[in-house]
Amino acid sequence: MEIVTTEQIKMPQLGESVTEGTISKWLVSVGDKVNKYDPLAEVMTDKVNAEVPSSFTGVIKELIAEEGDTLAVGEMICTIEVEESSTPDTSVNENKETAATTSKETTVQAEKENKARYSPAVLKISQEHGIDLTKVSGTGAGGRITRKDLLKLIESGNIPAAGEKRETVSESLAASNQLPEKAQNVPIQPAAAHTTTAHKVTVPLTTGDIEIPVTGVRKAIAANMLRSKHEAPHAWTMMEVDATNLVEYRNSLKDEFKKKEGFNLTFFAFFVKAVAQALKEFPQINSMWAGDKIIQKKDINISIAVATDDALFVPVIKNADEKTIKGIAREISELAVKVRSGKLKSDDMQGGTFTVNNTGSFGSVQSMGIINYPQAAILQVESIVKRPVVMNNNMIAVRDMVNLCMSLDHRVLDGLICGRFLQRVKEIIENISNSTTSIY
Repeated sequence: MEIVTTEQIKMPQLGESVTEGTISKWLVSVGDKVNKYDPLAEVMTDKVNAEVPSSFTGVIKELIAEEGDTLAVGEMICTIEVEESSTPDTSVNENKETAATTSKETTVQAEKENKARYSPAVLKISQEHGIDLTKVSGTGAGGRITRKDLLKLIESGNIPAAGEKRETVSESLAASNQLPEKAQNVPIQPAAAHTTTAHKVTVPLTTGDIEIPVTGVRKAIAANMLRSKHEAPHAWTMMEVDATNLVEYRNSLKDEFKKKEGFNLTFFAFFVKAVAQALKEFPQINSMWAGDKIIQKKDINISIAVATDDALFVPVIKNADEKTIKGIAREISELAVKVRSGKLKSDDMQGGTFTVNNTGSFGSVQSMGIINYPQAAILQVESIVKRPVVMNNNMIAVRDMVNLCMSLDHRVLDGLICGRFLQRVKEIIENISNSTTSIY
């Protein structure tokens, strides 16, 4: 005989430090027959699309989450009915009632234990903001408290401390007048139904205004930026660099290089190489905050920001310190093509330890970047511009100047080490020449 069971598909862990994902598109509908490993949905996490495969062969019973919903890792996204072959067994009927009772008790106990289990992110935020977790009701699976729950409480300003009344996230927001009156008594919605903001903002609309829906990628960007600003105390520093030698050297090579290699030799490749070299000499910069400790990463993996018309992606150049300028230029070109053609994979986004952003590509000369969480710093390479400069002999000359703007997590890094790091990058860039620098 065939026994039909209902199995759950949960939000998978799609990368290191990933705590949640957004359903950007369902690839199946209720009633569809799927095989094991068939893709069920496209999920946006860490600003990259990935497909969630089925763990079973069966028929889709229910889609728990809707497109655009954000769920924590481990939360159920859909259910599947699975048929299994079985031979009759009289003991099954005899023990059916006992098994059902035991299952119910186990489920209740599991839910209680689930509520008491806190993720590292939840524990870290609660410690930093003095939140008594026993006074918070979560919206995750089984009542589990999620990072998003705590961020909502922090934004509301109504943080429960020891001895205060236990209240739900919805009640806390309502008490601080962040929910409309008619919504104050509405039951808490699942975590998937919430966006990255604590409440909807009412904006007056006039004739000609256009409403643009927030897509999955934009939600992921907003969530990551909000988390970075909430958790990392940002500091900022800038250094002026004379890039005249770099400009002359690169311009002397670019045409022949393009003809020979088939891709561009960009200024950005030289900066990425210089940063990778400086990170090797100042490994403290290549670190991450981990609550009660700082993790200094061995590999130097440079995240680079690549923009499309409506989104920003951050693919990674792995082991950048071991690559030549030509190799880095090739990867920059290939990753940019992947981003703009929609072929970027999850693996292309993983493992970054430091971010370099080419803000100068659109003419910026000074900016303050938001750190790419959980990294400790980001460097903005601004536009190279010709300016009059007073030289060592007190003569004025026209030079190609560029600003390097660095944002840092002040929990991990201090101004002294960052200043020395930037000085080293400056030194490398200013001493580039045909006799000292090879692109191969």
